Amino acid sequence: MAKCLSSICAVNHVVESDFLEGIIPAPARRALGKEKIDSLEKLSGYSETEIMQLHGFGKNSMEKLKNYMKENNLSFNEN
Repeated sequence: MAKCLSSICAVNHVVESDFLEGIIPAPARRALGKEKIDSLEKLSGYSETEIMQLHGFGKNSMEKLKNYMKENNLSFNEN
């Protein structure tokens, strides 16, 4: 008999945070979540280059993120 996958999905379900929801697309938010970046202060400790290397980030996401950080008086680390 086949296994029921719904029980597997329930166990492995990861709740996403709402950090940057509505600011950048979901793939970019998931990429930040995987790196445990959940605040603008943590994000400002990284360089643009480091963030662009994350799977899910592109030019569009980066521009939106830079604008949002600027509005909040923060910027990326200038390594």
